[in-house]
Amino acid sequence: QVQLVESGGGLVQAGGSLRLSCAASGRTFSSYVMGWFRQAPGKEREFVAAISWSGGSTYYADSVKGRFTISRDNAKNTVYLQMNSLKPEDTAVYYCAAGRVVLTRTPSNYDYWGQGTQVTVSS
Repeated sequence: QVQLVESGGGLVQAGGSLRLSCAASGRTFSSYVMGWFRQAPGKEREFVAAISWSGGSTYYADSVKGRFTISRDNAKNTVYLQMNSLKPEDTAVYYCAAGRVVLTRTPSNYDYWGQGTQVTVSS
């Protein structure tokens, strides 16, 4: 069992930056692929980024490539999402997720989810 708690969301102006954190419980954090997803009102949950067990491989949605960076610290059981050059269309609830399938953008391949953190980007 893995419990995930996101933090770091908030209100930011377009062009600004935020760093999201996701703290995981349990001693097997390093064995999980970690992902970030987001969901805007009235839209389906959307893949943002994923990172491998070791952190050596990453995978991004085209919409955030070059602006967002996913990283992890297995010693701290934490995964991060650094978001730069934010746009109003990045406004959503951001969720972290843990799974055992290799880097994937499919939500059903993730076994555990956090409660989400709101990110709002004003124009």
